[in-house]
Amino acid sequence: MRIIALRTLREYWAEHANARQPLQVWYDHARLSEWNSPEDLIKDYGRDLLLLDQRAVFKIKGNQYRLVVRIKYIMHVVFIRFIGTHDEYDQIDATKI
Repeated sequence: MRIIALRTLREYWAEHANARQPLQVWYDHARLSEWNSPEDLIKDYGRDLLLLDQRAVFKIKGNQYRLVVRIKYIMHVVFIRFIGTHDEYDQIDATKI
């Protein structure tokens, strides 16, 4: 998958050092994956995944962080829409970002 944009993750982990390793693991896995449908995500992540209106919400570092992405399956592109703590995630509407 093509990830847009790694820069967002880098900027986040520059301020939250303990998020770096789990976000890097997610990025490396996503980059090497070929998700053609939400079912492919479920196979990879199971219960650690929420699917909302063309978006996926990943629980990062034991749900300490949430990563919201929008996926264009046909184009194999993942757009990073939000990264934040679980509390920050509760303040947003993941279906609208």
